Amino acid sequence: MNIGRKCNQACRHCHVNAGPDRKEMMNKATIDKCVEIITTNKEIEVVDITGGAPEMNEHFTYLVETSIKAGKKVIERCNLTILEEEGYGYLYDFLAENRVEIVASFPHYHPKTAENVRGQGVYDKSLRALKKLNQLGYGTKYGLNLVYNPNGFYLVSSQKMLEKQFKQKLLNEHGIHFTNLLCINNFPVNRFLESLVGRGKFEEYMDTLASSFNPATLDCLMCRNQISVSYDGYIYDCDFNQMLDIKAEPVMHINDFDYQKIINRKIKTNNHCYCCTAGAGTSCGGELA
Repeated sequence: MNIGRKCNQACRHCHVNAGPDRKEMMNKATIDKCVEIITTNKEIEVVDITGGAPEMNEHFTYLVETSIKAGKKVIERCNLTILEEEGYGYLYDFLAENRVEIVASFPHYHPKTAENVRGQGVYDKSLRALKKLNQLGYGTKYGLNLVYNPNGFYLVSSQKMLEKQFKQKLLNEHGIHFTNLLCINNFPVNRFLESLVGRGKFEEYMDTLASSFNPATLDCLMCRNQISVSYDGYIYDCDFNQMLDIKAEPVMHINDFDYQKIINRKIKTNNHCYCCTAGAGTSCGGELA
C-alpha cells in the first residue's frame, strides 16, 4: 500500500518522485476499504506499507493497528530520518510495541556515498535512528532490514557479500545491528530515469539489464504474489507499474476488489521489468536468485 507521496526527503534515485511538496495522500475511506479486504481474505498474509514517508499520512498508526488486529504481518518502508523529525519521535515506541518489521533505506555505510544519494545530513540522522531502534530490540528481537541501491548506472553486486561488509562496518564503527541487507537495482522510472536520459546513459543501462536476463528469477517476481494499491485506491501489479500508471488488468479500484480476478490476472509488463530479472534479480525483498 502506497499511502502517500509526501516525504521529508527528495532522494536522487526515488522512483516515486516523493518530496516535501507532494500532496497525494490515501484517505481514511480508502484505508478502511483496504482493511476490510485484508480482514476478510485470509489468503492475504502481509501488509507492506510504503510512501513517500508513509508515517506522514495522518492515518498511518490506524492502518498499522487495524492490520495487526486482523492477524497480518506488517512491514513498514522507512527512510529513518523521518523518525528524527519533530513530531515523529513517538514512532520509535509505537513500531516496537506493535512489532512492525522495518525495511529502511540506507544507501551505504560510507557517509559521502549515502549523502550523494539522499542529501546532506541524512547519514548522521540515519545512524541516530538506527541506534535508537537497536535499543528497542530492532536488529535482534524485531526485524530491521536495510536497503541498498547502487550509486550509479550499474547492477547491484552480491547481496550476501555486501551484507557482510555492511554488518562489519556498522557494528565495528557504530555498534549497530541489523537483520538483513536487501539489494535493489535502480529502476528506470521517474528521477532515476531522468538522470539516465540526462547523462545519455539510458540505452546503455537498458542494454545492461536486458543482456543480464536471468530466467531463474521468474518464479520469485514480486508481481506474482502481491498487488500494489495506490494512494487513490487503484490496483497495480507492482509499485513500479504504479509509478508509471500501468494499472492491473482488468482495471480495478479497491472498492471493486475481486480476489479471484486478481489472482487470475495477466501481469502487465514494460521495459523496466528487465530490472527485476537482471542478474540475481531484484524486488522489494532484495535478491530473487
